[in-house]
Amino acid sequence: MDKNVKIYIAGHRGLVGSAILKSLREKGYSNFLLRTHKELDLTNQEAVASFFFKEKPDYVILAAAKVGGIIANNTYRGQFIYENMMIQNNVIHQSYINNVKKLVFLGSSCIYPKESEQPMAESELLTGPLEYTNEPYAIAKIAGLKMCESYNIQYGTNFIAVMPTNLYGPNDNFNLETSHVLPAMIRKIHLAKCIENNDWNTIREDLNKRPIEDVSGSSSEEEILDILKKYGIQTKDNVIQVEIWGSGKPMREFLWSEDMADATVFIMESVNFLDLTNVIEKKEIRNTHINIGTGHEISIKDIAELIKCKIGFSGHLWFNTEKPDGTMRKLQDVSKLNSLGWKHQIEISEGIDRIYSWYKQYAD
Repeated sequence: MDKNVKIYIAGHRGLVGSAILKSLREKGYSNFLLRTHKELDLTNQEAVASFFFKEKPDYVILAAAKVGGIIANNTYRGQFIYENMMIQNNVIHQSYINNVKKLVFLGSSCIYPKESEQPMAESELLTGPLEYTNEPYAIAKIAGLKMCESYNIQYGTNFIAVMPTNLYGPNDNFNLETSHVLPAMIRKIHLAKCIENNDWNTIREDLNKRPIEDVSGSSSEEEILDILKKYGIQTKDNVIQVEIWGSGKPMREFLWSEDMADATVFIMESVNFLDLTNVIEKKEIRNTHINIGTGHEISIKDIAELIKCKIGFSGHLWFNTEKPDGTMRKLQDVSKLNSLGWKHQIEISEGIDRIYSWYKQYAD
């Protein structure tokens, strides 16, 4: 690829998009189209069409999405399916209309059935029912994947769909109302340690950077303790306790976001749709998407204990079995990606050190 090609990154300020932008810059690319949500609402069909007609990007990376953890997915089901499908439909269709050379669409490992064979190969798609709590989001991502595949087949486009596993890293979401499991545990255990140490200065600094609902560092101690209790951080029998949803038994695979970015750039530079087709006797082309992950998994209990150890919290982790576990296993088969020539670099222990260091240094 020419280093001067015009690249549009949708969602460039998010967890994945910011890492992709950083990776591209490090590789010498410099001609970027970047728009914030305020500058370009990707759910607005007319606005997206106008943007593509005017700017004519050569390459598109679609990392923009409405995302959240198990609470947000299960609560805002209508928003999750509507907003994600609108974003995808507009960006993918306008990429076709305006002759984009290649598009990389970022999906999610939640596209696979709840009871998938483990590890989940790309061929597991649409072989069974989805996990209920994030079904609307998963259906939206399946639709985006199939839209890319279908446009490639009918129109000869070069749109690649990739399915990353659970991601974490710089610019992650630490909002306890909407965050995914790993950043939520890091923040909760960090705040619990501060309470344990009676370190109110650090607690107030944290809440000034990242208020919880309407509670900031300027709120009273009583207000702060009440909001932390609401999100599972409290003192019980003179011991600081952190609530973790579910039994702790579910297994999860975690990928450092900058590894994900490196994989995305690798695919943009080196992989084309025709490299991924699998035409069988009935001339059917399907499952051309690519899993991106580590191929390793860890239980929620073990990662919570690892975070507890890294942060130095000596209190109690309470696994609330009245709350949902979600899918019990979500390990992706990454053999397709490995065979194409890419493998992850950052293991989970090093990743926890990196993300905790970033969390303490930066605000959202």
